Amino acid sequence: MAKPILFPLLFITTTVFLGFVISSAESRPPFACDPRNGLTRSLKFCRANLPIHVRARDLIGRLTLAEKIRLLVNNAAAVPRLGIQGYEWWSEALHGVSNVGPGTKFGGAFPGATSFPQVITTAASFNESLWEQIGRVVSDEARAMYNGGMAGLTYWSPNVNIFRDPRWGRGQETPGEDPVLAGKYAANYVRGLQSPTGIRLKVAACCKHYTAYDLDNWNGVDRYHFNARVSKQDLADTYDVPFKSCVVEGKVASVMCSYNQVNGKPTCADPDLLKGTIRGQWGLSGYIVSDCDSVGVMYDTQHFTATPEESAAAAIKAGLDLDCGPFLAIHTDLAVRRGLLAEADVDLALANTITIQMRLGMFDGEPSAQPYGNLGPRDVCTPAHQQLALEAARQGIVLLKNSGSLPLSTARHRIVAVIGPNSDVTVTMIGNYAGVACGYTSPLQGISRYARTIHQAGCSDVACDTNNLFGAAEVAAHEADATVLVMGLDQSIEAEFRDRVGLLLPGRQQELVSRVARASRGPTVLVLMSGGPIDVSFAKNDPRVSAIIWAGYPGQAGGTAIADVLFGTTNPGGKLPMTWYPQDYVAKVPMTNMGMRPSRGYPGRTYRFYKGPIVFPFGHGLSYTSFKHSLALAPTDLSVLLDTNLFATKNYSTLSSNAIRVKHAKCDSLSSLFHIDVENTGNMDGTHTLLVFSTPPAGQKWSPNKQLIGFHRVHIIAGSKQRVKINIHACKHLSVVDEFGIRRIPMGSHSLHIGDLKHSISLQANLEGIKV
Repeated sequence: MAKPILFPLLFITTTVFLGFVISSAESRPPFACDPRNGLTRSLKFCRANLPIHVRARDLIGRLTLAEKIRLLVNNAAAVPRLGIQGYEWWSEALHGVSNVGPGTKFGGAFPGATSFPQVITTAASFNESLWEQIGRVVSDEARAMYNGGMAGLTYWSPNVNIFRDPRWGRGQETPGEDPVLAGKYAANYVRGLQSPTGIRLKVAACCKHYTAYDLDNWNGVDRYHFNARVSKQDLADTYDVPFKSCVVEGKVASVMCSYNQVNGKPTCADPDLLKGTIRGQWGLSGYIVSDCDSVGVMYDTQHFTATPEESAAAAIKAGLDLDCGPFLAIHTDLAVRRGLLAEADVDLALANTITIQMRLGMFDGEPSAQPYGNLGPRDVCTPAHQQLALEAARQGIVLLKNSGSLPLSTARHRIVAVIGPNSDVTVTMIGNYAGVACGYTSPLQGISRYARTIHQAGCSDVACDTNNLFGAAEVAAHEADATVLVMGLDQSIEAEFRDRVGLLLPGRQQELVSRVARASRGPTVLVLMSGGPIDVSFAKNDPRVSAIIWAGYPGQAGGTAIADVLFGTTNPGGKLPMTWYPQDYVAKVPMTNMGMRPSRGYPGRTYRFYKGPIVFPFGHGLSYTSFKHSLALAPTDLSVLLDTNLFATKNYSTLSSNAIRVKHAKCDSLSSLFHIDVENTGNMDGTHTLLVFSTPPAGQKWSPNKQLIGFHRVHIIAGSKQRVKINIHACKHLSVVDEFGIRRIPMGSHSLHIGDLKHSISLQANLEGIKV
């Protein structure tokens, strides 16, 4: 790694690479419709002034069946006679441009890209504008790399699956356990990535993995063989919510179906899920792609059909447009020849993919002459982008415990012992599905800016198999004015296809923390890096561990952000996006049980349904200051207007269980504005995240304990007050899903939990002014 250049006023680190000062990369040749090609430039599909559907239809009409089939896979073949280059669809941009997919590579004028915190960390900011801003920066860098011939324009991100089980190795990639939070993250990040201008896109995003996918490899069950048995209620109430938000609110260009089966049918061959829900109910305007090799898995591993051509036909007819993998390129021809599939089905799939390519400008000739054509190497790893990565890390860090020792003081804590297997890491901080970062600041480097440091690893890695380095760590803690232990996990413990066995710190990490805390002369602070929750009850209950911080995987600037929080340059404001369970929880819950709600001997999942012991709750996060809430405007009742046609047709089922079907209510008129005053009553400026939960009336057997309905992040100067306005919409926020998967609005008294306040609002059905 090159020597970092320090900017002490901004507390950021950047790295200068050879070649980074090049003003422009080698220009990418046109993907299609090269104006220098006299044979193709006048073709109808190359005329940018025509409607895209007209151009797409013209192109498809010129293709032979063999050419069409070679376009059904991620490494789509060139069509030289029509002047069309080959294209690799698979690129990734989960939290920065990544080289995980074959569509993107680093080198030359593009040695790296800005690596933001892992998604679970950024989600902890509960900051919608930040998520969109990160998306815009990532897509700027993606377009710049595309213009330089180093990346594609189709990015299979974000991952918006629900973090249902704390052991899931890929939970780190998600926005957490709450469907509303995940949905808002999805819509905002997608809007930022795609940055639409009319129907034109900067890049095309993809929400994955649809649906009920959150098991990789646990106890002999892997994602390729897993049949997720999911109730209609849980599907509509939990698993599908982020995907619906992605499509309806975010207008995403693509959705990826998952490896697993749902209720006995592969998701990539289920017409109810693909054509019926994604495209039919939600109105996807884009393409549906398989997870990589999942069409092959459907046949080879799940034995869904008797022949491979039947699997190919089933997937395309169900609504799949693109196969990540070779399966459709190999078997679609025979499926058509045997009459299992019509060529018109192939045409429809191509119309969906080609339309997105045209919305990206790939059929508009020279990339340099298009919008974003001016982006190049100078627009990657800019100081502004790296500053945003630092700010995202600061906003995502969560203060879990503080007995008063934080923030540390540069006057009193001149010597700091920095201990632990994650204390001087770099690549660990960027998690998985990452690329090559612009540069790194490790926790040790960050803390060294504030104090003289004594460094001891304590463990050679996070596995921490031996205690032979513990003695030196204890000596360091005894010599220092304060001790910071940076512990936790990395990709060797939690990752794709690597689910955790338990929730405790690996190996002998707990022993190291306890021994160092006993030896420490000053305060001991535990900093945790992880994607998933860790049972640190021992540290929570140990008075010698005076503070605990969760940093997630904080990205390339993680060390700076951690140090800024430790020393009070940043007042932490992050909130946990998932529940932290005790170790004995996982003994009661097999990962294969997809049920969200508790049942006999089964405790349920997430804060919405689980009522048992916890280590730290969803939404938990402390500050160095204190906040007070008061209601300035809070309606106490709301009349739910019904469609008069219901009673004309004697459709009384809408009132089943005293709960109105959402589709039978006049939703446009069903909102109430709440004004909440938030006062900073402490001595330090701080950012407060206001979380608003609702609890439905008692007696609704299908309802959650409580559910998040909104959040608002606000920065408040010490001693001042700000008014936050939140609109509560009955159909969106006060509805629940019944056992048949139907969303209803329960009548009666709903409780709203706003910070430390509780307020009741009564809902009553009303038919054109006549209460019912």
